[in-house]
Amino acid sequence: MLGHGLISWLPAWLVLRVIVGLGMMCQYMVIESWLNEQAAAKQRGMVFSGYMIASYLGLVLGQLVLVVHPQLGPELLMLVALCFALCLVPVAMTRAIHPAPLHPAPLEPRFFMKRVPQSLTAVLGAGLIIGSFYGLAPVYAAEQGLSTEQVGLFMGCCILAGFLVQWPLGLLSDRYDRSVLMRIFAAALVVASLPLALFPSVPVEVLFGVGFLASLMQFCLYPLAVAFANDHVEAERRVSLTAMLLMTYGIGASIGPLAAGVIMKVFGGHMLYAFVCGAAAILVLLIRPKAVTHLHQVENAPLHHVAMPDSMSSSPLVVALDPRVDEQVVQDQMQTTVEPEPEPEPETVAEAEAEPAASTQVVEEDERERESETWKA
Repeated sequence: MLGHGLISWLPAWLVLRVIVGLGMMCQYMVIESWLNEQAAAKQRGMVFSGYMIASYLGLVLGQLVLVVHPQLGPELLMLVALCFALCLVPVAMTRAIHPAPLHPAPLEPRFFMKRVPQSLTAVLGAGLIIGSFYGLAPVYAAEQGLSTEQVGLFMGCCILAGFLVQWPLGLLSDRYDRSVLMRIFAAALVVASLPLALFPSVPVEVLFGVGFLASLMQFCLYPLAVAFANDHVEAERRVSLTAMLLMTYGIGASIGPLAAGVIMKVFGGHMLYAFVCGAAAILVLLIRPKAVTHLHQVENAPLHHVAMPDSMSSSPLVVALDPRVDEQVVQDQMQTTVEPEPEPEPETVAEAEAEPAASTQVVEEDERERESETWKA
């Protein structure tokens, strides 16, 4: 990072950017693998919410630095390098359980494409959308007439949306089907981005408001896809899975700015959000919750079934509420009539009534004999 302030030659900057990108990818891979190893599946949504909150908080603060220090000088690069160095201190001082020693893990792209195809599709789409946003949203905001400070505020506002949505997203992710949530948020992103995609120029208030809403949706896709993928992969393969997800996201984040940049150059800056709408619409079509079989779902993953109160546990209708039971079998069992118990015969009833009376008479005779013997004595 410090090399950027020492060299102004563009080819050297490209090499330095590649090195920085590789370093950040390795950091993300280690962090996410560590979190996935330590987090139970029923709490993975909340754990990833905390992880994404910390990440987006740093991004928001980074954008706000541009407001405080709009002059783009080497001081900002030194600040970033200082932050990279300081972030190692809490890791070195933590008493938390460190991840198990890593073994060489093959990438296995074919295996993951068969096991978690919808997660990879969602991660690729998230890379296209978020990569184009980070790379070209400042250009779009500048074309709308915003100053450098206002561009920083716009980016900070959008990233703040991703920060705020992570905690409720974690609660939803641990309670509902994650594939359904991915499709819902992709559809909501299409609707939220339409105003900025249709109009070449919008007022500043609309720009900030609609940009905030669109960012609420777009920053939900990646954590949902990652949590959904980890629900269907064994623990020993999660390092390879994390690498596969990050590589897929990186491919999308590399292609997104290039493709959206060409479209913006030809048709105008507002085509950035048209590109976002198109990518989100494709995700809506490709993510199919009904195609998820849950055959490879890990043992501690949350079950997606009908929740029933404890009072229903003894009811004969409880089986009918269980989606795992064949409905036809339930109907056949409910239609089966129970044979009535045979009524007792009159003679048997008379004998049963006579037995208590006879026993009472015997008791009375015994008492009379005792009294007579007493008087004789």
